[in-house]
Amino acid sequence: MSQILTITLNPTVDMSSETEVVRPTRKTRTLNTRYVPGGGGINVARVIATLGGDVQAMLLAGGEIGSLLNRLLEEEGIRRRVFPITGQTRIGVVLQEQSTGLEYRFVPEGPVVQSEELQPCFDAVASDTGKYVIASGSLPVGVPGDTYSRMADIAAARGARFVLDSSGAGLQATLQKSKVFLVKPSLGELEKLVGRRLDEDGARQAAADLVTRGAAEIVALTMGANGALLATSNGVLRLPAIPVRVRSAVGAGDSFLAAMVWALSQGKTPEEAFRLGVAAGAAKVMTPGTGLCRSQDVSELFSRGRTG
Repeated sequence: MSQILTITLNPTVDMSSETEVVRPTRKTRTLNTRYVPGGGGINVARVIATLGGDVQAMLLAGGEIGSLLNRLLEEEGIRRRVFPITGQTRIGVVLQEQSTGLEYRFVPEGPVVQSEELQPCFDAVASDTGKYVIASGSLPVGVPGDTYSRMADIAAARGARFVLDSSGAGLQATLQKSKVFLVKPSLGELEKLVGRRLDEDGARQAAADLVTRGAAEIVALTMGANGALLATSNGVLRLPAIPVRVRSAVGAGDSFLAAMVWALSQGKTPEEAFRLGVAAGAAKVMTPGTGLCRSQDVSELFSRGRTG
């Protein structure tokens, strides 16, 4: 068994490409097309593997696209447990417009997942012996909103640390019903959770409140170009974003979370792990399309962030 298990219940094959300009009605011819395995937990697993971590990805997959997803993971050398579903795994599209630098992202809803197809995932979390369980990404259609809450309780019962990066019902139900070790919302997700817009002071208080009421031991709040906040029982730490040339923000949050959990699994403090996460998020935005962060970039930006 691996030290870290990632969970992706609604994975995707991400297709990225470029075009000169996007126009309605006319054919939009593309180039530099790539297909990569995607979905929150899969991206997290890929980054942890890049950093040298001991990780296994658990995922649901179905249809011809599910077979392609499995092959792409095989080509990257990602250890995995794939549970079959009858529905077709989704394809996401990322399109870069060269004339403007704008990026267009198309994210389909994904297949319906039946309860009997989901049950093996609960069993896998229960039988796993790793120290960290990371549930990252959206819940599939047909899956109850408390699914991650149930997984958090199962992981906690065997002494594992449960990490959550989700939105909507998956985020809300888990933080209401269970206690997680670490939660990584974006600012928009935190605003939806508390039901109001948040300035920086409000975001600091909302993150700290999650720790105070026992919903999470650690809250890592990502705020894009405005940096990130870390809330623990020791207080709140804010770090600015590391200035880099932005190519694409796709997967930046996944890179952040992966680096942070990997550092924690290596015995780093939450503050040190948080700094590495900020560096990994910045390293990701330096790469175009669906490319994830590079280990060398993470190390260099981590050093810059500590001295900057």
